[in-house]
Amino acid sequence: MTGPGRFRPHPGLRTTLSLAFAAMAALVAVLIGALGYRAAARLIRDDEKADFTAAVQAVSEQVGRQRLFPGDFNGPGGLSEQLLRPVRVTAQALDRNGAVLPGSARVDLPPTSDDRELARADTAARTVIGERHLQGDTYRVGVVSLGGGRGAVQIVEETGDVEDLLATLRARMVGVVAAVAVIAGGAGRLVAGRITGRLVRLTDVAELVAASGRLDVPVPAAGSDEVGRLGRAFDRMLGRLATAKENQRRLVQDAGHELRTPLTSLRTNLSVLPSLDRLPPAERTALLDDLAEEARELTLLVDELVALAAEQKADEEPVDVELAEVVREAAAQARRRTGREITVDADDTVVTARPDALARAVGNLLDNAAKFDPAGEAPIDVVVRGPRVEVRDRGPGIDPADLERVFDRFYRATAARSLPGSGLGLAIVHEVARSHGGTAFAVNRDGGGAVIGFTLGD
Repeated sequence: MTGPGRFRPHPGLRTTLSLAFAAMAALVAVLIGALGYRAAARLIRDDEKADFTAAVQAVSEQVGRQRLFPGDFNGPGGLSEQLLRPVRVTAQALDRNGAVLPGSARVDLPPTSDDRELARADTAARTVIGERHLQGDTYRVGVVSLGGGRGAVQIVEETGDVEDLLATLRARMVGVVAAVAVIAGGAGRLVAGRITGRLVRLTDVAELVAASGRLDVPVPAAGSDEVGRLGRAFDRMLGRLATAKENQRRLVQDAGHELRTPLTSLRTNLSVLPSLDRLPPAERTALLDDLAEEARELTLLVDELVALAAEQKADEEPVDVELAEVVREAAAQARRRTGREITVDADDTVVTARPDALARAVGNLLDNAAKFDPAGEAPIDVVVRGPRVEVRDRGPGIDPADLERVFDRFYRATAARSLPGSGLGLAIVHEVARSHGGTAFAVNRDGGGAVIGFTLGD
């Protein structure tokens, strides 16, 4: 027994849809059946009443045209058979005292005082119509006087057969409604099973992912309807989560590897600090310089790790920006940092992008160019053509063996290992380009130097 505050299971979507199908079908069947029954019942009752009225009118007209006696309506060839053709309309003759003429009785319906009064009436074709009840049955009765005190004729129609027919019709309609509800419920269950089966499988996958943390679970994504679209969207989401998880794992591993070397050197130098006073002045100065440089490199590495993680998270909202304006601002900041001459040749291209991320990517490219061209005899050129940004320098260029790896995280070419830096600057450029639907590229420049840049929205 479910106690207070405990979970109360609700019917599943398949059951809910089945019940909804059955309820709607039953409602439609009830409405159609009720309207159909009402129309049929009215038609049948009107037809029966019309037959009775026509029979009474036929007898009344015949009595009004000729002098008739009760016996004229008796026997096989009597007027009853000639005038009263409807099956459920019968007649019986009353003598002048209002008693049923022997041999003419069709129903066990005793005459009333009104019937006897009409039988003794002098005027012919006087008619009285009404309903009578006998032993639970209902009759329509029309009494027509023959005139001259000669008697009268009773025209009788039993309505019980019609009501029995309508009762049978009602019962059958109830059965039809029940059958329709059952069939609709079964059909609804089949349809709901086809619709919800994929949802159930998708729910099972989602629960498995939530319980186990696995992101390599196959996702049912068949069909082109909303369920199929949901499955494909969920599959893409799992793929992106798996990629993000793998990137996070690699970043942590690479960061741990890169941090290990400066931390080891820092610990070594720190172990010497207790004997700092006993060291010669030159060695003391060198040790302090090493500590300052290692602290600076650690700070730079941590800052670039934070920048790379922030770029992968990409919380900044894209807006329409003029690419030349972003590049010029980044170039101005690089001039102040490096003191190098930087030229910008840009068109008026407008892109939908994240301005801070673009500025970070261009700044990293400029810092990289300044680092590899320390002499600075030629200016660093920045060219913007459409959604393409190029930074051109006149440094030593890139070894062909390193061209494919310069954008890898923490990768540093042999010629660059003596230079400051963590190897994350171009990796950030690659992440910015990728997050904007573009690519990063690096080639050697004719006449010496390198061209490194990125595109947006390839």
